[in-house]
Amino acid sequence: MYVGAVELDVLFGDVHSLKQKRSLVRPVIAELRRRFEVVAAEAGHVELHRRSLIGVAAIAADAGHVREVLDACERMVAGRPELDLLSARHRILGPDDD
Repeated sequence: MYVGAVELDVLFGDVHSLKQKRSLVRPVIAELRRRFEVVAAEAGHVELHRRSLIGVAAIAADAGHVREVLDACERMVAGRPELDLLSARHRILGPDDD
């Protein structure tokens, strides 16, 4: 079994409140969950109204499949016009990792 995660650090454009930010973050997280069957949540920068850290996790029997899914999630977020993807950090743990 392989477990993979990606942290997506994103910046929103013309956002002036946490309420506006939530209205942009929620659809992104919902689309990630629906399209890729992953676990996704806002995992950081919750107090900032223009930034968010979106965490995505996937589990599969094959490390290559986990990489493909997480890469597709990253591309989807990067393609959203309402935000800029600042960075993405990938991690994959397998049966040999402690």
